[in-house]
Amino acid sequence: MLESIPCTIMRGGTSKGLFFHADDLPTDVAVRDRVLLAALGSPDSRQIDGLGGAHPLTSKVAVISKSHRADADVDYLFLQVAVDKPQVSDSQNCGNLLAAVGPWSIENGLVPVSGDTTAVRIHMVNTQSLAVARVDTRHGAVQYEGGARIDGVPGTAAAIPLEFLDVAGSSCGKLLPTGNPSDRYGDLEVSCIDNGMPVIIVRAVDLAVTGGETPGELEANAELKRKVEALRLAVGPRMNLGDVTRKTVPKICLVSAPRAGGHIATATFIPHRVHEAIGVLGAVSVATACVIPGSVASQVAQRADSAGSIVNVEHPSGFFSVEVEVESGSGGFQVKRASLLRTARKLMQGQVFVPGHALKPS
Repeated sequence: MLESIPCTIMRGGTSKGLFFHADDLPTDVAVRDRVLLAALGSPDSRQIDGLGGAHPLTSKVAVISKSHRADADVDYLFLQVAVDKPQVSDSQNCGNLLAAVGPWSIENGLVPVSGDTTAVRIHMVNTQSLAVARVDTRHGAVQYEGGARIDGVPGTAAAIPLEFLDVAGSSCGKLLPTGNPSDRYGDLEVSCIDNGMPVIIVRAVDLAVTGGETPGELEANAELKRKVEALRLAVGPRMNLGDVTRKTVPKICLVSAPRAGGHIATATFIPHRVHEAIGVLGAVSVATACVIPGSVASQVAQRADSAGSIVNVEHPSGFFSVEVEVESGSGGFQVKRASLLRTARKLMQGQVFVPGHALKPS
């Protein structure tokens, strides 16, 4: 017998996922994960028996509830559902789906409208950090239509500015997990950084590619993929992430000189597929590295200054503009500000049906 669960499908930034109220999902994590695998249709490369889109960027889940924290309105737990294996991971945030958390929270009664713009304070449960989404609520309701355009998404929509308040070191414990702007691993110079997303930054040319290849071309390069995974497995523990064999972090970002008027070009393994764009928090981490002297990113980036402000991060389908400000002091580098603009759209609201056996206790 099929069981139904209230669900909303939303696009957030350049990702798409299923949004649930925490009260509508099982509290037992193992049962919850079985339900989500069934809802998305995993494991199956096509996700033909579920709502997933057969790609990591469209096989995502947001679980939202009223926050008990005094400094937040809602709790947002992000879950990455693997496409081709029975795995649900909470080891990272998703800054793209984050863009849709504010609109969903307002429309589901967790946050009241407070004028033409409603600020939603979001506790990102995965990393115990905070972000603020500013949602267009003119006429007393969420406005999805507008003139903002983001690369990787066709058309325009209402702008949703996102500000990250305390994400530096949220997964690794420090902005620079190794304590250094750059390190050497074998014959590779890399930078390890965590400003909301743990990222290993390496020059594309050092991995025998240009960085201008398409995601498909990079994924088809078996030797490149071997080197990238070997680097991830070696460096992950040194970023205070432990054994990362079954984790979705750290991401590996190949950087090269900009090609389209930006400050730096990127191609990102997430970690085994190549992102069609770049993740929001991945872009924030890379942009932050661009303004830290001595990092691989700062050496590659073509910028007139290193103090901060706007960093344009090119990716395979366009670019991200990240506003970032970093200060250097006796205690190392400190992030003073990190923000960017995203859009979101509600696609469907109703019930997702899963087999009854998925809900049985473990």
